[in-house]
Amino acid sequence: MGGVVMSENIHDLTIAYIGGGSRGWAWGLMRDLAAAEGIGGTVALYDIDQAAAGQNALIGNRLSRKTGASWTYRAEASLEGALGGADFVIISILPGTFAEMASDVHAPEAYGVYQSVGDSVGPGGVIRAMRTLPMYEVIAQAIERSCPDGWVINYTNPMAACVGCLYRVFPGIKAIGCCHEVFGAQHLLCEMLDVLEGVRAERCELETNVLGVNHYTVIDRASWRGLDLSGLIARFAERYWATGYTPPGQEDYRENPFTYAHRVKLDMYKRYGVLGAAGDRHLAEFFPNPWYLGSAENAASWTFGLTPVSWRIRDLEDRLARAGRLASGQEELDLTPTGEEGVKQIKALLGLTPGFVTNVNLPNSGQFAGMPGGAIVETNAYISKDSIKPIFSGSQPAALAAVTRRHCENQLAMSQAAALRDGKLAFEVFCNEPALGGLSMPDLRALFDTTTKNTAEYLKDWKF
Repeated sequence: MGGVVMSENIHDLTIAYIGGGSRGWAWGLMRDLAAAEGIGGTVALYDIDQAAAGQNALIGNRLSRKTGASWTYRAEASLEGALGGADFVIISILPGTFAEMASDVHAPEAYGVYQSVGDSVGPGGVIRAMRTLPMYEVIAQAIERSCPDGWVINYTNPMAACVGCLYRVFPGIKAIGCCHEVFGAQHLLCEMLDVLEGVRAERCELETNVLGVNHYTVIDRASWRGLDLSGLIARFAERYWATGYTPPGQEDYRENPFTYAHRVKLDMYKRYGVLGAAGDRHLAEFFPNPWYLGSAENAASWTFGLTPVSWRIRDLEDRLARAGRLASGQEELDLTPTGEEGVKQIKALLGLTPGFVTNVNLPNSGQFAGMPGGAIVETNAYISKDSIKPIFSGSQPAALAAVTRRHCENQLAMSQAAALRDGKLAFEVFCNEPALGGLSMPDLRALFDTTTKNTAEYLKDWKF
């Protein structure tokens, strides 16, 4: 582990943060590190926007002074400078700009294809992968040169494609993909216990079996303190399938584009017998477009909304203004826990805390039965000192597994297309996306040509 000596407290760690100019995830990491006992060291922030990384270094160091945390933040001008000797690498980047994202998400609407997120699968996921995976090849090569023994935690989407690229380029990498979407389904299980049984439960008290691909996971077994929850889920689905369920205090989906009332995951339960375990906005995109999307009105009938890129642009403007206030001391970061598990994972990998089970994205080595070997799948794993071991999670119901297998095969083909910069193969993946199943071949070609043209700045070495 980069020469770190195991002890009760470790204060000479190096964390490399790729995408260190982030105005969201980076601040969350700072908060969680400041609150973490027993660890400290240096966080090296690298970003193609060097000014943003420098501003975040100011923010992180202000927080350390305020809290007495043993963390020093520095901005690095090069990827290698940030990665040199790192014990942990965190990757959280935006591949491209909002201009490219607007094309990914909204250009398909001219063909009746709507996307609620557009970052993992469907037309948006394919085009985003085309510009992201070459970036990840560079990152993987740099990790192999500069910190081959470091643990890598990826947050960037498309998650499965990104993690797969890291392993394709550097097979010996110690990388996982982490996503909080499953946590939302676990919180819903706690809500079920409260609403139907009057029992207040915490997410950490649940045991859930998770299996799928990122943003398209399901829970097929769940228990609370040894109590099987299958009957509870069935009753909850019966009561709330038609109307959806909005937890007390949560904003309505019409007011907040990131909220939803869980109808999609409950519909999956009604049809397949397993509970959808990602946000409805994500789950909807893995099926044929008319099922849950097809129009803003149809999405609304399933009690979730679309997230227009215009909203993200306005939100970034607010974050930029906040970054200035945080860097100058006009505003302080609070220490409210983010609910993410990155720091918890770091401490377990260091052997400072007991091992634990959580959901992660890893190459399929048999933990997800019936799916292609090597495809990046999301299941539970046991994280302990210098070890992450996937847990055998079984298989999905046959009808659902057929859809999942298609996504895994697309993921593997997309990896091959990126390795070869083969635009023809990328188009074949594009055509095989369930969300685009209703389009004619001329329309598929026209849409692919439009969206690749709109991101051409990032595709200069692709062959079409």
